Amino acid sequence: MTDVVEKVLISEEEIAACVDRLASEINRDYEGKEIILVGLLKGSFVFMGDLMRKLSMPVSIDFMIVSSYGGRTVSSGEVNMKKDIGESIEGKHVIIVEDIIDSGITLSAVMEILRGRNPASLRLCAFLSKPARRVKEVQIDYLGIEIPDAFVIGYGLDYDEKYRNIPCVGILNPKYINE
Repeated sequence: MTDVVEKVLISEEEIAACVDRLASEINRDYEGKEIILVGLLKGSFVFMGDLMRKLSMPVSIDFMIVSSYGGRTVSSGEVNMKKDIGESIEGKHVIIVEDIIDSGITLSAVMEILRGRNPASLRLCAFLSKPARRVKEVQIDYLGIEIPDAFVIGYGLDYDEKYRNIPCVGILNPKYINE
């Protein structure tokens, strides 16, 4: 698997420092409150797991499966919800946890859905943001790292359900793209 990463963008050490910084910001903003982290599967699970272990307040978690990619490297523009959260968020502090915000299409739809369920607060925490690809603007309250317009894998990020287990974030070698 060594040649699947064309170039390492974010090292394991940089990832750990980013998670620590984001957790500090959330700990400061939500001190004395309980929160619900809503992870968008499948990509966010590694980041969310690391992040929640650094939080100092009571945390519950839930997940949604929402996608606009399928097995491609670009968004289809259509949002498909395969799994919704299982509990009410009315009157609760909710932070959506996402691995990467690319087009903004998926996150815009998720924010609209969850905002309609009357949480006490709704914020967005994204490990990565790729603003060059943004079609719909979304407010990122807790942003890890802004990256250039490249297809990235590792640290939970996949291409066609593979390569999530790579411990760093790297640019996918184009010879592995089946489009």
